[in-house]
Amino acid sequence: MEILWFLIALCMLAAVVGPFVLRRRGGIRQVAPGSPDAADPDAYGFVRQEELDIRLPGPDQDLLDVLDVVQRSQDWRAASQLLAGTPKEGEVRWQRVQAFAGAASLELAQQPGVGGAWLRRWRAEAPKDAGGAAVHAEFLVQQAWRSSTAGTDDFRIILEEARTVCGEAALLAPGDPVPYLTELAVSRGLGYSHEEFDRLWAKVMDRAPAHMGAHIAALHFWCEKWHGSREEADRFATAAAARAPQGSLLAALPLFAVYEHLPEVNLVQGFYRSAVVTKAVEGALFAVHAARPDDPMLAHVRHLLVLFLVRMERWSEAVAQLVHIDGHVGALPWTQDPDPAAEYTVYRALAVAGYEANGGSPATLPHQP
Repeated sequence: MEILWFLIALCMLAAVVGPFVLRRRGGIRQVAPGSPDAADPDAYGFVRQEELDIRLPGPDQDLLDVLDVVQRSQDWRAASQLLAGTPKEGEVRWQRVQAFAGAASLELAQQPGVGGAWLRRWRAEAPKDAGGAAVHAEFLVQQAWRSSTAGTDDFRIILEEARTVCGEAALLAPGDPVPYLTELAVSRGLGYSHEEFDRLWAKVMDRAPAHMGAHIAALHFWCEKWHGSREEADRFATAAAARAPQGSLLAALPLFAVYEHLPEVNLVQGFYRSAVVTKAVEGALFAVHAARPDDPMLAHVRHLLVLFLVRMERWSEAVAQLVHIDGHVGALPWTQDPDPAAEYTVYRALAVAGYEANGGSPATLPHQP
């Protein structure tokens, strides 16, 4: 009987996965005599998997230089100076706070009880430093998700402490949206009521109404797997996209809403060519084309586009995004995988294989969004 159930399960799996695999193989092999096995990402100047930077979605050399100094010397002052010189109203400060907190959290995971000592000294020696308080709050959030299970007492205790430190950071830096952005993650973990969340969101909007990072963080709260629904997340994303100022990447937010509600098992053969997915992808492509080349959130949108464009078998457009982002993989969707570099490399290889199988080559490499 156990063998019978196993065979039934195997047949069901083949029915679900088989058409997708066959269709993908057919899509990649449309052009003879080229073979996808011959496709070589190295020929495109792409970075080797082991050299991909999993810390950031895109380049920020100032941050990397300071991180190197801080981790090598265990002296927090360079980090404090960098954050003090980073404008409060932009996206860069939020990304740098996350990077410093993530570095300290990873150090602690690798060296329990010892790692991240520079952050503890930062808070002890400069308790009124707004940057240190912001990094500490984000560090606690990342620790809660990294070291605890959602809903447990330990998880709640760490997030309650994070909420307290968010309040301290907000008092130290009036007008800075970052402490409230950090609290958005706290609200998700602690299960704020919709009324509590709306009050928090109003504080974010007062300080940074077009902040893409804030909208992505808030979208998580409204998703079906947390405290909202598919419909509420879609309404939130669509409304933000509709009121987005010219050149804003908020027009890409519906794609993030689609991503958050992707089916674990796709039983619909044409799902990635459906009207909902196509509309969200086209909106994101429009946003990328209209955005400033130096927009710090641009890489986030490009990374997510790669996943969708590959699954839609739009190979040339996928490669066009890869040209801009290759080298850094610290963004969705790759960070959802235990090995972000490996996951990204699989999609990159598929994009290059499909691109070459349909007549593309390094000589015809697209350079426009």
